[in-house]
Amino acid sequence: MHIFLYGPSGSGKSTVGKQLAENLKLPFVDLDRVIETSAGMAIPQIMEAQGEAAFRDLESAALKNLSGEKDSVIALGGGALLRKENRAVAEKNGQVVLLAASQSTLLERLKSDSEKRPLLAGNLEAKLFDLLASRADHYASFPLQLRVDEKSPAQISREIQTEVGRHRLSAMGEYDVRVGQFDKLPAGDFIVTDENVAKLHLEKIKHALRRDIPSIILPAGEAHKNLATVERIWRAFLEAGLDRKSAVIALGGGVIGDLTGFAAATYMRGIEWIAVPTTLLSMVDASLGGKTGFDLPEGKNLIGAFHPPQLVLADPAFLSTLPEGEFHSGLADVVKHGVISDPALFELCSRGLDWVKANIETIVKRAMTVKISVIEDDPYEKGFRAALNLGHTVGHALELVSGFRLRHGEAVAVGMVVEAEYAARLEIAPKGLPDAIRATLSALGLPVEIPSDLPRAEIIRAMRVDKKRSAKSIRFALPADIGKVELVAVRVMDLETVIGEL
Repeated sequence: MHIFLYGPSGSGKSTVGKQLAENLKLPFVDLDRVIETSAGMAIPQIMEAQGEAAFRDLESAALKNLSGEKDSVIALGGGALLRKENRAVAEKNGQVVLLAASQSTLLERLKSDSEKRPLLAGNLEAKLFDLLASRADHYASFPLQLRVDEKSPAQISREIQTEVGRHRLSAMGEYDVRVGQFDKLPAGDFIVTDENVAKLHLEKIKHALRRDIPSIILPAGEAHKNLATVERIWRAFLEAGLDRKSAVIALGGGVIGDLTGFAAATYMRGIEWIAVPTTLLSMVDASLGGKTGFDLPEGKNLIGAFHPPQLVLADPAFLSTLPEGEFHSGLADVVKHGVISDPALFELCSRGLDWVKANIETIVKRAMTVKISVIEDDPYEKGFRAALNLGHTVGHALELVSGFRLRHGEAVAVGMVVEAEYAARLEIAPKGLPDAIRATLSALGLPVEIPSDLPRAEIIRAMRVDKKRSAKSIRFALPADIGKVELVAVRVMDLETVIGEL
């Protein structure tokens, strides 16, 4: 699907379009330049010789032709979608993003622009005022709009990527991440899923692929995230005749993604895989970053490999079948991403469960963007990527000690509160921060206290074994404020005191 950039002259469609196309590794097309090439003359000459109606006919023909080409970023002229048939073509074949700016911003840019614009010839300020007034209702009718005033092309491009749910990752191999409908899934050769997801979605995926490809249905749950299950997957690959050119689809939550990714990383020294996350947690966190693996009795994810998927395709429609508890659990990592670097996302979460459910696609897109930004800067966890462990060092220990009675997100939620309390005691964070995090998590139906029946000594022991430990200290990502995290080496004896008091 194309991304069409639309808006008045001076809104930066071409400049932003080039940046966006570069980010997404897509072709960039300027519709006006296509028209000029086809006509063999500049747009002012076309308008002068043939009139605006003739130019609009050329514009319609060029837009229709481009819509049938491969995915691209297309900058449209300021009136390209005035015709209903043009708008219908664009909205059928992609997403239209309207770039909006104040009249003063547009005027300033147009004064310094050397390009001749026939509809603005003469008194620029008066012509621009009249043009904007005549098109005000038209521009306002587009649902996806971004203000561009005082923003760089790089900032605007990142915002567009968040809004349309489309990213191209490159720090650990090139692959795409998209929020979209699962029927856009490319071909695969084998499906790995679990018994819960299979009942709801396996046949739909096969129908979308238009063929009955082989699959393996695994028992659901973290308890089965072990070497024995990985071996089952390997043998299923062999029985299906998969070779090094095959691609497998991971259909499910984080457990399925981790297991399938690791099996793909190690089968015949590595084959391609596609992640189709079906849980909130896997959409915003687990499916991103290329980390795969399985658990040992001593701890989570102690065996693994970095092996990113060829594609992550997240369809929020899957979340309508997610059990309520699993949905709540996934929201813990959404809140975590807000605390790490997106105060606006944290504020959205603070509006409560009903608002979040009604706007889940927005929540998914913003949360995904946070993780993508972090992992692209630090793909192999040598620096700031460790910030994504916020709440997880304590959380993993709580999961293990509870015998996985606590869901991952529930444990992480409690872990965030514990770590915020500790950060406040160290005066890294303001005193009110733990209460702010606690209130938002509670509003989303998540626990905020360590269950009284979990032995504190066992929690400490589990953290000592966790993969993030060092000799006498554990490296923590501690919240310094909403939108800011600091990496701190915490003495185990200090942490024992804090946990013992909670």
